[in-house]
Amino acid sequence: MFTVLGLSRFQFAMTTIFHFFYVPMTIGLALAVAIMETTYVVTKKDVYKKMTMFWSKIFLLSFAVGVVTGIIQEFQFGMNWSNYSRFMGDIFGAPLAIEALLAFFLESTFIGVWMFTWNRFKPAVHVVFIWLTFLGSSMSAIWILAANSFMQHPVGFEINQATGHVRLRSFGDVMSNPQLWIEFPHVFFAAVCTGAFVVMGCSAFSLLRMHMGNKDQAVAAVEADSEKQAKVNLFTKSIRLAALLGLIGSICVITYGDLQGKYIVTDQPMKLAATEAIYEDTGDPAPWNAVALINEKDHKIEGSVEIPGAMSQLAYGKKTGAVKGMNTVNKELHEKYDAKFGKDMNYYVPVTTLFWVFRLMVGIGFAFALISALVLWFTRKKKNTLFTSRWKLWIMGIFTFAPFAATTSGWLVTELGRYPWLVYGYQTIADGVSPTSTVPNLLFTCIVYFLLFLVLGGVMVFYTRRTLHQGPFYKPDDGNGPQPATVHGAPARVALA
Repeated sequence: MFTVLGLSRFQFAMTTIFHFFYVPMTIGLALAVAIMETTYVVTKKDVYKKMTMFWSKIFLLSFAVGVVTGIIQEFQFGMNWSNYSRFMGDIFGAPLAIEALLAFFLESTFIGVWMFTWNRFKPAVHVVFIWLTFLGSSMSAIWILAANSFMQHPVGFEINQATGHVRLRSFGDVMSNPQLWIEFPHVFFAAVCTGAFVVMGCSAFSLLRMHMGNKDQAVAAVEADSEKQAKVNLFTKSIRLAALLGLIGSICVITYGDLQGKYIVTDQPMKLAATEAIYEDTGDPAPWNAVALINEKDHKIEGSVEIPGAMSQLAYGKKTGAVKGMNTVNKELHEKYDAKFGKDMNYYVPVTTLFWVFRLMVGIGFAFALISALVLWFTRKKKNTLFTSRWKLWIMGIFTFAPFAATTSGWLVTELGRYPWLVYGYQTIADGVSPTSTVPNLLFTCIVYFLLFLVLGGVMVFYTRRTLHQGPFYKPDDGNGPQPATVHGAPARVALA
C-alpha cells in the first residue's frame, strides 16, 4: 500500500469517488427541478414554484461542491499520472477541452442566469435556463465518459512511432465508440435515480419531523395548521414526482446494465468472469453463482450457491452458451501480451471485491424499482397512507444514501475490472504513474485531500440539513426579527390516512 503506485491509486480512487458523489446528484436534481418548474409554468400552481425554489437550494449546494471536487480531480493527471497524460494526451485532451469549453460553460453560465433572474423574465422564458443547465451537465458526462470509454475500449487512434504515444486518428470513431453509448445511458439514468431518491428521502425526513405523538395526534396537528398542510402537500408532491423519476430511472439503469454485461462478454471477459466468480470455464448452459466463497490465492471457488442455466441467460440472453473462466482468460492474455509486457504480468482482477460490489449495485437497482413503485401506490389520491406510516418514511429516508453506494459500486466494477490496464491492452497502471512522485509527497497530499473532502462533505450535510429544517416556507431575517412563513392561498388538502 505505502508505495508510489499504491498511494497514487488510493488518492485517485478517493478523489474520484468523492467527486462522483456530486456529479450524478447534480444531474438528477437538475432534471427534477426543471420538471418542477415546467409544471409550474404549465399549471400556474404556486406549490410547484415553491417546490422548485426549495429543491434548487440543495441542487445548488451539490453543484458548488461538485465543482470544487472536480478541480481537485483534474489535478491528479498532472500530479500522479503524468506518464498516462503524455501517453494519452492527444485522445484525452480533446473530450476534456470540449467538456470545459462547451458543456461546463453552458452549465455554469445558465445556472447563474437562472439563479438571479426569477423576477426579470416571464416564467416561460425563465424555465428555459434550468433546462439549458441540465443539458450542460448531461453533456459534461458525455465528454468525460468518451475519454473513459476509450480507456476501456480504444478506437480511432494510431501509435506515434516516434514517441510511442497514441495519436487521434478519427474523432468520430472515438465519439461513436460502442462502449460509450452503453456506458453513458447507464450512468445518466443512475444520476436520475440519485436525484430522485435524494428528493424522496429528504422529503420523508421532513415529514417525519412533523410526526409528533401517535398517528392520530400527527394527523390532527396537520389538519389544524395551514402551514403544515401546505408542507405535507408540497413534500407529498415531491415524493410522487421523485418516485416516478426513480421508477423510470431504475428500469432504464437495469436495462442498460444488462446490455453492458452482455457487451463485456467478448470485450472484457476477465471483468465479466470476476463479477460472477467464474474461475473455470462453465458448462453449457452456464450456472450463475448467487453466492460464492472465493479463494483468490489459489484461483478457485471453494463453495457456491448456483442457479442452473441463469448465467447463459444473463451473458447471452438465451438458455444456452458457456462462459470463459478467469483462468482461461488469463492464459489468453499472457499469450497475447507477453511479448510486449513480459511474463510476470498479473491479469487477475480483485475478484472478491468485484463479486460483492456488483451484487450490491444490482441489488440497490432492483430495490429502487420496487420502492418507487410502492411509493406511487402508497401516495395514490384515494388512499394516501404514507404520512401516517413512520416505517415507510424511515425506509425512504434511509434510501437517501443508497444511490451513493450504488454509483460507487458501479465505478469500482468499471475501473477495478480493467486491471491491470489504464488503456486496455496498451498501457498498464504501473506505467502511467508520474516518475517524480514520492511516498512522502503522496502521503501528505492524501491527508490534505482527505481533510478537505471531510470539510466539504460536512458543509454539504450541514447546509442540506439546515435547509430541510427551515422548510419550504422559510423567510430569512431581514433585520426586523424572524419573519413568519407565508402560505399563499388555501393549501390543497392531502389525504393523510
